[in-house]
Amino acid sequence: MIWWGRLLVALWGAGLMLAPASAAAPARRDALAEALALPVAGELVGARDAPRFAWVETAAGVRNIWFAERGHAARRLTAFTEDDGQPLSDLALSSDGAHLAFVRGGDPDYRDDALPNAASDAEPPRQQTFVAGTAGGEPLKVGDGHSPTFSPDGARLAFTRRGEIWLWQRDGEARRLASIGGEIRRLQWSPDGARLLFVSHRGDYSFVALLDPASLRVRFLDPGLGFAVEPVFSPDGRQIAFIRHLDAPAGAARDSGPYWSIRVVDTASGAARELWAAPPGAGSRYYESRGQDLFWTQSGHLVFPWERSGWLHPYVLDATDGGTPIDLTPGAFEVEMFMPDADGRSILYAGNAGDPDRRHIWRRPGSGAPPERLSDGKGIETAPVLGGTALAVIATDVSHPAYPALVEKGLRPLKPAPAAQAFVTPEPVLFRAEDGVEVHGQLFRARGPGKHPAIVYVHGGPRRQMLLGFHPSGYYSNAYVFNQHLAARGYHVLSVNYRSGTGYGSAFRDAPDLARGGASEYRDVLAAGRWLAARGDVDPARIGIWGGSWGGYLTALGLARNSELFAAGVDFHGVHSMLRPLPGNLSPDAQAAARQLQWDSSPLGAIDRWRSPVLLIHGDDDRNVDFSQSVLLARELAARRIPWRELVFPNERHGFLVHEHWLASFRAAEAFFEETLKAARR
Repeated sequence: MIWWGRLLVALWGAGLMLAPASAAAPARRDALAEALALPVAGELVGARDAPRFAWVETAAGVRNIWFAERGHAARRLTAFTEDDGQPLSDLALSSDGAHLAFVRGGDPDYRDDALPNAASDAEPPRQQTFVAGTAGGEPLKVGDGHSPTFSPDGARLAFTRRGEIWLWQRDGEARRLASIGGEIRRLQWSPDGARLLFVSHRGDYSFVALLDPASLRVRFLDPGLGFAVEPVFSPDGRQIAFIRHLDAPAGAARDSGPYWSIRVVDTASGAARELWAAPPGAGSRYYESRGQDLFWTQSGHLVFPWERSGWLHPYVLDATDGGTPIDLTPGAFEVEMFMPDADGRSILYAGNAGDPDRRHIWRRPGSGAPPERLSDGKGIETAPVLGGTALAVIATDVSHPAYPALVEKGLRPLKPAPAAQAFVTPEPVLFRAEDGVEVHGQLFRARGPGKHPAIVYVHGGPRRQMLLGFHPSGYYSNAYVFNQHLAARGYHVLSVNYRSGTGYGSAFRDAPDLARGGASEYRDVLAAGRWLAARGDVDPARIGIWGGSWGGYLTALGLARNSELFAAGVDFHGVHSMLRPLPGNLSPDAQAAARQLQWDSSPLGAIDRWRSPVLLIHGDDDRNVDFSQSVLLARELAARRIPWRELVFPNERHGFLVHEHWLASFRAAEAFFEETLKAARR
């Protein structure tokens, strides 16, 4: 009877209890499903020469593309109706915005990998490129592939497929131009539309190359050891600049190097030169922003990201003579992404200046005048995109998931954005780990007096930062909804931005002894649990923990090392053994020591101290964290009679592609916490 009673509790908490047929009880509002079904926008793009924008909107798993022109109402360009797990991605507008290319299917994170089939269709899905007129009409299928890019005149479309480059012209069939090998990235046309520039990524190195569609000649430009990334044409098309970088070897000091430089190649002769190299010290390792990382301006300058100050900022460098780069945005804050404005004389950027747990849009005039904040209020604005001279962004706030908006004396939504109901406003909190590191978090406070159960939320990445509102990412937008739902159900929830995450400078992100080198980031998670336990409105015997991916790893580590603090946990696709092959630059003795440190940093390394129950959730087609990580942990838990539950989605990827899988996961997690933290007392 105990398990039947628990099942009834779980079903009631999930809103699945059935009323007697004779008593037509009013339907109970399903707040979790309603909030998760809100439309979330992403993939925002703009036309080069016109104030026209397109984006993907996902509502309850149904994905469609919308289009808007400044001064006109938004309209939908596609008519999909199913939660089928088929992403829409790689949006590209022609220069005038009259045509849109997009990709349906595949995994945007693993473009040339085996195609996902998260909905378990009998006929495996394909990854296909389409072209649609933005004035309306049925999209035209161009061919299998991804990463489409229009020629400057809009008459041709290049795209890639498994190391090949294809070309489509209107009223014609797509044809293969070249088979390059590796994965084709950053495919783009020259300013005159005569050549195609791209990166051939080949595992632990990459090359920049040019393809002439007329002669079918491929030229690799200044090939070298390491990664060649972010190629960009000069405005006249006569030169190409790119970044070359090496990974730091295992065991290297944090300020060792330098490891990267900016190269310039003459497109006619192929002659190459090093324009600038990062000096030793801070910033000697290349760290990328979340957008394009190299721009060649009309004034003859290159703009690129650098962490010389300990913070990621855009710098400007003369493209002819090099010299000393100038920091365009000095200050103790992080720039997430940047780009030249339409006039070419100023820089637009998204950053957390003066507001560390949000993002806002700024303009830095090239004249040297102080930066101007373009977006106001208490929301979050990021991913700036130009359509002609018009600026649009992705915006969120406490109650609105991601939506596109024009930046015009504030924000003007391109499409009405519905809001979540009765969400609490997350509160910024600060606390210190046992080694003195200051940690930021967001507290979702439960309503009502008395002592509440509490939960620590641990994000993934780990190169991420949770914010004071809906996250622009769909994955973390869903996590934010669940944290809000838990708060509404009577839990205090503390989302912790642990070291190795972004937003707080390179010293915090690259702190000593992280991950397999000692799991120092767990100190911040443990400090979050202890901070909750010390509160007068928290029952210290009823503190749980949940997270996904790297957050799943830290959830499992918390349960293994500190079951006396964390009474229960929900682990989404976490890493449980940190053992990995070691590089060949370490001596045998150093390899043995590193191997032991990997084990000691693993949840399995402390599993004999694990006592608390856990719910394991994983899709078996996960390409980020292998499904075997959860199988391995389940075996060890079973051997020790540690209570565990499971929820498995066949054919599902890491960031669940089917909306119903998110909803089922959160319902299971809620029921699990209701049983282990609310119904049970230790």
